[in-house]
Amino acid sequence: MDVMGDKATLFETGRFVQPSGQDGAAEVADDAAEELRQRLAAEAGDVEAMSVLGALLLRRGDLDGAEPQLRAATAAGDRAAANNLGVLLHQRGYAEDAAGWWRIAAVAGSAPAAHALGRHHRERGDEPAAEYWLRQSAQQGHTLGAYALADLLEHRGDADADRWMRTAAERGHREAAYRLARALDRRAGADTEDAGTGPEEAEQWYRQAAARGHRRAALQLGAILERRGELKEAGRWYLTSAKDGEARAACALGFLLRDAGDTESAAVWWLRAAQDGDGNAANALGALHAERGEPQTAERWYRAAMDAGDDNGAYNLGLLCAEQGRVAQAEQWYRRAAYAGHREAANALAILLLQGGDTAGAEPWFSKAAEAGSVDAAFNLGILFAGRGEDGVALRWYERAAAAGHTEAALQVGIARLRDGDEADAERYLRCAAGGGSAEAAYRLATVLDARRPPVPAHSLGESAELDKSECEEWYERAATQGHRRAQVRVGMLAAARGDVVEAARWYREAAEAGSRNGAFNLGLLLAREGSEPEAAVWWTRAADAGHGRAALRLALVYARGGELAEGQRWADRAVALGPAEVSERAARLRDALREELSA
Repeated sequence: MDVMGDKATLFETGRFVQPSGQDGAAEVADDAAEELRQRLAAEAGDVEAMSVLGALLLRRGDLDGAEPQLRAATAAGDRAAANNLGVLLHQRGYAEDAAGWWRIAAVAGSAPAAHALGRHHRERGDEPAAEYWLRQSAQQGHTLGAYALADLLEHRGDADADRWMRTAAERGHREAAYRLARALDRRAGADTEDAGTGPEEAEQWYRQAAARGHRRAALQLGAILERRGELKEAGRWYLTSAKDGEARAACALGFLLRDAGDTESAAVWWLRAAQDGDGNAANALGALHAERGEPQTAERWYRAAMDAGDDNGAYNLGLLCAEQGRVAQAEQWYRRAAYAGHREAANALAILLLQGGDTAGAEPWFSKAAEAGSVDAAFNLGILFAGRGEDGVALRWYERAAAAGHTEAALQVGIARLRDGDEADAERYLRCAAGGGSAEAAYRLATVLDARRPPVPAHSLGESAELDKSECEEWYERAATQGHRRAQVRVGMLAAARGDVVEAARWYREAAEAGSRNGAFNLGLLLAREGSEPEAAVWWTRAADAGHGRAALRLALVYARGGELAEGQRWADRAVALGPAEVSERAARLRDALREELSA
């Protein structure tokens, strides 16, 4: 019981003059003069002077000089002296004797003595007696008594704890303010009815505690402000907390500085936090050195994070080893993190095993990661079961990942729904996936919407058509801008249907240059209609070489008309082989005609 650590225990006697803003020498002189005055009065038999002199000497640490003065004042009935005599005896290690004097002072109405006596009983496990005396102290307006009573009641789960914690906080107890804020935070998280007011009130109490120097309150206040986007003020509170020795605040300040582009300052605070045992900061330092191409330093910090109890350290070591091609070591570190419950490490381990051909070993790790909440692992399980032909099981995992927002999983569910003929549900999943950035989902959604569209009046190429773009065309364009070749061809076709030759050519060319044979063929058609048949032949050649039968037939016709019958026959043969049936039939007739012409 560090009663002497709280000067209020002595000052609340009302007989101590609070320190002033004078310089040190003046204060020493004043103290010496005050002590001399009180000593002369005490020697003259003044009980109050004996009590004040004893308290002065006790505060200075002169227990031998203070004890006779306090005993004399106590014998004369001074309750403040009885309380301070208890403090002195407690300092000497005579806890029971101290309690006896505290009891005398408490019975006489001393709130500090009642508080000290209550704590004495709690330390000895006598909670009923502790509650009695702490309540006496709290009810007399003693701040420390109110806090100690709240702490006792909270330990027992008594609902009355909140009232006394709030009382202590309102009287300026910073730890009470912090704990009240934490309780409000927890309550707001558990009870949606309190969600509207709890966080705001909690912030007020964090702010009061932080303003009084509570470093964990400053950390929490910084986190609240950062979530709200008030980064400048958040940084100030993180800095305050970090300077007081809170490693987590130093780490958070580092991340704030990194996000602001000041990596060097971030590294300084991460280093400070890591040296104080913060695993998250050690991981951040490791990642920083890994980005700089310093794997050995990165590994050292990842190991430091692991030694600090942060499982991310082992996971990051696994990632580092995997990037360096050290597969065996990567597996070792992934396993260590996975066995500690790190879900992403479990997923990474499963991927590593799968890449090594160990499907049976990968599945349980995927399952463990998925059950722990890894969305990627749920998706990977879908891929695993789909590869085995277990489409029903795969779909269930895809649905689970999609429900958690996994874009590719939503695409797979949408495709499955289309396959089953459930177009409405398919559209819902495809919209989710397309909204999440999947080009394939955007294209498939566009095809679904396109199939429902009423026929659009045809336009001659080059004819202006001021038509609003339909939703399906907007999705085609979104997919096209992401590089989806079939979507690019379709956007080109829609532009051509509107008579926009320039737009159509742009999209056909982009698709063709990306390797789309349909794009190359359509671009050739567009160029031929515009009178650029030689350039059209170049694109048809590219399309035919990629297996496009119609492009081969077009080339056969071009060469036949140009008098190059042998070349025309060669492309006609190619068109017969490529098909489809209609093309093969026409190409066969052309080939036979060219053959006859050549043999004539």
